[in-house]
Parts: sequence; C-alpha cells; structure tokens
Amino acid sequence: MPASPNAPHQTGPHQTGPHQTGPNQTGLHPLHRLWRRFPPEGRRLLLARLGARLAPKPDRRPPEHCRGVIVGGEVGRASGLGEAARIMHRALDRIGVPTAALQAGLDVPGEKAPGSASAPVAPDLPDGLALLLHVNAPVLPAALLRLPRGLVRGRRVIGYWAWELQSVPPSWRPAASCVHEVWAPSAFTAAALETLLPGRVRVVPIPLALSPPAPAPLGRAAFGLPEAALVVLVSFSVASAFERKNPLAAIVAFRKAFGDRPDRILLIKAGHAGHYPGDMDRLREAIDGCDNIRIETRMLAEADMHALTRSADIVLSLHRSEGFGLVPAQAMLLGRAVVATDWSATAEFLDESCGVPVACRLVEARDPRGVFQAPGAVWADADTDAAAQALRRLADAPEWRKALGERARLVAGERFGAEGLRRALAAIGYAGPQLSGPQLSEPQLSGYQHSGPGSD
Repeated sequence: MPASPNAPHQTGPHQTGPHQTGPNQTGLHPLHRLWRRFPPEGRRLLLARLGARLAPKPDRRPPEHCRGVIVGGEVGRASGLGEAARIMHRALDRIGVPTAALQAGLDVPGEKAPGSASAPVAPDLPDGLALLLHVNAPVLPAALLRLPRGLVRGRRVIGYWAWELQSVPPSWRPAASCVHEVWAPSAFTAAALETLLPGRVRVVPIPLALSPPAPAPLGRAAFGLPEAALVVLVSFSVASAFERKNPLAAIVAFRKAFGDRPDRILLIKAGHAGHYPGDMDRLREAIDGCDNIRIETRMLAEADMHALTRSADIVLSLHRSEGFGLVPAQAMLLGRAVVATDWSATAEFLDESCGVPVACRLVEARDPRGVFQAPGAVWADADTDAAAQALRRLADAPEWRKALGERARLVAGERFGAEGLRRALAAIGYAGPQLSGPQLSEPQLSGYQHSGPGSD
C-alpha cells in the first residue's frame, strides 16, 4: 500500500488525518496496575462495600419536582459510559432542560477522550436539579466520596447503569442505598437491575438521535482503506472485556465468508489495546497470515471514529452480550448495514427489517478476567456460519445493503429519540422550562418482562 499523509500510524502533528492520543496516554498508573492484580470481583466488592459505608447518602424521600438535571460521570473518559454521559448532557440541552456536566467517577490515567472538554469536579451547582450519575454501581459509592458531601442533599439521585448479564454480581448491591432510582439503557439491563431495586428501575434508552454521530470530513484514505474494497468494521474497547465483545468470532465469520480475497477488508478497531497485551496477542494470532484483516489501535476523537464507521460498508458485532450496544446503534444512525448477535440489548432494536440478526445459542458466561460473571449467568455464542452467510449476502447485494442501511437510520432515529427521556423527566417531576416536542406522559416504573432467543 503506498504511503500517504493520512495513512494509519503516520499521522503527524501538522497533518490532516484522524486525531489520536500520544504514547503518554496509553499507560496505566503503577497503583492501578497493582490494583488489577487482585481478583476482579473481590476488589469490586471491597470497593463497593467500603464506599457505600462511607459515601454521603441522599435524602430518604426524593424531592417531588426538579428544575433540571446534572449529568455526572467520567465525561472526559474514552469509554462507553463516558460517551453516554456526554450524549445525555447534549440531549438534555437540546430539548431545553437546564443541565450541567459534572466530573464524577474514578478517573483512569491514560483514557481521556481525544477532543473532549473537561467538566469541573465540584462546580457551584444550583439547587433543584436532579443528579444523574453515569457511573456503574460497583464504583458509584467511591465516586460520591470524591464529591462535596452536601451535593446529594435535597436532590433526586439517579444512577444510569448498564450491565451485560441477566443477573448481577454481589458488587452491585451496596450502591442501591446511594440512589433513589436507576435508569437503564435497555429492557435487558433493567430486568437484571430490578432484583436490586424492585420498582425503582426505568428503561431510558440513550437518546442518540438527539445528539447524532457527527463524522469528521475524513474519507477512507485517512484510514488507509482502499476505495474499491468492501469494508467490514468490528469496533470495540478491549477494556470492555475481550471475551464479551468476541472479536475472534468475527474473524472466523469473515474468513469463512471471504477467505483471503483482497477486495474484502476486515478492519478491527480495538480501543485501549495497550492495557491488555495478552488479549491483543490472541487477536494477532487469529489473523496471522491474513493480508485482508487489519487492526487499528489509535485512540480516535469521536468525530473521527464516526468517520471511520461511515467509511465501512458493514458493521459486524458478534458480541456475547450487550447492555445497550452503542457501536451498532450509532452505526445504524449513520446508515450502515449492521450484522449483530440476536441476543440481549441489541435484539431490542435490530431485527430483519433494519439489519441482520445472527442466530446464537446460550452458553455459560465465562470471563477470564472475572468481571462478567454472576451466579447462573449465560451469554450468547453466535453462529459464525450464519454470520458468514449474512456477510456474503450483503457483499453481493449493494442495493439491498444500501436500503437496509437507510431503514436502519430511520428505525434508530425513532428508537433513540426524545420520547424515553421525556417520559422519565415527567416521572421525576420535571418542572423547569417547557420542553420542545410532544406533551409529556407519565410512565410506569418496572417491572416488565424481557425475552430473548432460546438456548437451542
């Protein structure tokens, strides 16, 4: 491949390729590395119990009304939770809700999102605003300890939690005393959380359509991708559990579909790759000798990442389980054809009318890192033959692929619009400036039932 100013790994400070982080943003602090040597669930449980004992607690009864929403979380972090917090903050602002961003969480060195604005750790926040914390339960009590103790007083405190299994581990329980209620991005997640907070869980999908992906003006050349090839994109963060994201199944399916055809490219975008060298070794071993499979490890700014997604013809996600599915959802909003495992949260918004769901069987959830484990938990094992067939069909039918992408864009725009957020605001007594759009209607708290594919 000829060298170009925008080729991968050649972007310099005065060139026009994607924005990426430097080497100083990829390493972990020595204390963080030491902390990770302890068993994952044990350290999470210790952190959660100790934090919950010491953390400031909200009032027993939440206020009946609020005049706006403070969005707290790791708003500058390159992570799914961090991006969800940024999207929620922008969405609230767009529909006219007074809002503020608050840095809250346990910052991980080296994971700042490129181009993200910093939020104050302890700003002077007005009274009467609810506090919505995009911080998952195991670390939420510790995150509250870093905030002014009086911040939670007189406010409705809401956790925005995402979880990827049907049952939750013990480390999630202590945080239930730190929130009045929980918003979940999917019915799948909400059903699991209902066991922790009966009657206090609402389904509030991430309102992506209010803050849609805005790609940078970059084409395939910026990522070293040939214009004439069919490009399949697999995008995930290695920090989100390599086994759960299941990129090895995507490689198997791609190789079954296309072999070594040079006009078929699989691009694997692996975030936070430097933190997990063992997982990256497994990835490289799986693609050894495949010239049509590439790995991109740069940390890209959000706009550049969206440009990369837009450059792909197909977005493939053979995940084992998702609490929401941010990558497939954003790909749909960008009009891409999406192939995804027909299980967990993605099954709530992707069906045959707007994508290609892949059949799967349910197996015992086994995470080598010990994070995604819970008593009796199962997750999906996608059918790689079915995925390969889907890839071939989409590759051979560009008109169908285009129509499917357009349908996906429309479905995602409706599914991830303002309605869920407006309903949740009505339920917590929002009494601020009038919202744009339809009148609010009162929703019900959970429970509800969620069903998915069987295990056969």
